[in-house]
Amino acid sequence: MFGRERIEYKTTEQILVMRRAGLVVAQIHAAVRESARPGVTTGNLDGVAAQVIADHGATSSFLGYHGYPATICVSVNDEIVHGIPGDRVLEPGDVVSVDCGAIVDGWHGDAAFTTVLPEADPADVELSDVTERTMWAGIAALATAERLGAVGEAVEDVVDASGHEYGIVQEYVGHGIGSAMHQPPEVLNYRTREKGPRIKPGLCVAVEPMLTRGSRMTQVLEDDWTVVTADGSRAAHWEHTVAIGPQGIWVLTAADGGAQALAALGVTVVPLD
Repeated sequence: MFGRERIEYKTTEQILVMRRAGLVVAQIHAAVRESARPGVTTGNLDGVAAQVIADHGATSSFLGYHGYPATICVSVNDEIVHGIPGDRVLEPGDVVSVDCGAIVDGWHGDAAFTTVLPEADPADVELSDVTERTMWAGIAALATAERLGAVGEAVEDVVDASGHEYGIVQEYVGHGIGSAMHQPPEVLNYRTREKGPRIKPGLCVAVEPMLTRGSRMTQVLEDDWTVVTADGSRAAHWEHTVAIGPQGIWVLTAADGGAQALAALGVTVVPLD
């Protein structure tokens, strides 16, 4: 599989358009994060995201994708990914993962975050924090590694160092992104014998680890979208879209391009604008 996929390498001009889409996603994240609180429905959050997209003249990557019925995914507690927003009312202590994408002039940005509502279980907060750290470690690996498999190695290293027996979800992984939301190559969140394609300028990928407090095994609910943990344990999901430029990496869906988080890992981002 690896090495035989046709990867869409982007020009600087195309990456700059993807950055515009990425900034819309960053705005969605900010607005939804501010709105996520006990008493609000997941459908309310979807409405907030739809308004941000409309305000910026963008289009949702998710709405209508293979029939998906909403602007964003909102996954709560044991829901890992692809949760459909609706009339579910958020409660104190809920673990809420929000995934969204935006299209600008035909080019996509895609990112996700997890937030734990007030009255949180500290173990849930730690789960989200570790998942976020695995994402940034995977992104940092892109700056120096030769092959894409280094992302999964970095994710596993952070999980191993955490001291927790977290499950690393394997059925749902990161992906290439550009003129379509999902493209080759796959970006795995675990080690394999295959090292993956070479990392070179023009490569744009979404790095998106998903961890659980229990087993890594998953199942899909009857709506044919919502993915939950098989053992009912809680889950977290973090994601950013990252571009490899001629001189280095740039996180397209982070407002600061990833500068602050990556500086702590010894990586300097290289914006193309």
